[in-house]
Amino acid sequence: MYKFSRESGFDNRIVFVEDYDTYIARRLVQAVDLWLNNPLRPLEASGTSGMKTPPNGGLNLSVLDGWWGESYNGNNGWAIGAEIRDGTIEFQNGVDSSSLYQLLENQIIPLYYAKPDGKLPLAWLQLMRESIRSVTPVFNTHRMVKEYTERLYAPAAQAYREFAQNDCAAASDLSQWKTRIRKDWPQIRIDQVEIGNKDRQNIPVGESLEVSARVHLGGVDPQHVRVEAYHGEAEDGGIQNPAITMLNEAGQNGDGTYLYRGSVPASESGAYGFSIRVLPTHPHLQQDHELRLITWS
Repeated sequence: MYKFSRESGFDNRIVFVEDYDTYIARRLVQAVDLWLNNPLRPLEASGTSGMKTPPNGGLNLSVLDGWWGESYNGNNGWAIGAEIRDGTIEFQNGVDSSSLYQLLENQIIPLYYAKPDGKLPLAWLQLMRESIRSVTPVFNTHRMVKEYTERLYAPAAQAYREFAQNDCAAASDLSQWKTRIRKDWPQIRIDQVEIGNKDRQNIPVGESLEVSARVHLGGVDPQHVRVEAYHGEAEDGGIQNPAITMLNEAGQNGDGTYLYRGSVPASESGAYGFSIRVLPTHPHLQQDHELRLITWS
């Protein structure tokens, strides 16, 4: 960035701030009107620098990643680009770059300099008020520390206490189980999926899809897997607003194949899409995808 700022044409347009720390950050957020955050999605861990801007009257211009994906409401700042699921990094960068320049040229700069009373940018001030109102009470360090503690630090401390007991017996058991489940996982496959009311094109809200699946587990104990229906509104060949419903074991064939059934509720009327998936489960697993093992229908 420093080298870029020294190129011809960027004189007095880019300032590279060295030794950035909380002292400098405090002064920047007190003076800035627009806070730009443009990482490559979905690599933004949080984006806490932008959270400091609204209490000081600044507006955010950011990709919809990290905290801004939750905070942006269309009236408290601007969102750069769109989520590209199947494109390359180069294509994503191109979309974001084009979006950024269009926002600056067509919306942000005209709004900033529009002063209908000849004194103040009234529309910009309205965005500032909405940003302060919608962001400040919800996105702050108090919430961040609270959620990190409740979701990460406290569970990690509890897991340490459990694993340290009885000469680390639980840790040893989990390690051995992980070795076995990784070895046996390739045996798992989903042989058959059926829907009880599959002739219905649209499911009214309040009704359910009756789903059953035959799953071959091979040598894997059924208590060590979780079978789920991953479902949502069918749109453009994909599943929108996905949800998860557990399927329950309902029988077996004796050859390592088990029958699972469940009811998938329709939260809204319309056409529904779904898929069945199998994940490993163990009382001492700390995260559902810890082993990176999953089988889809």
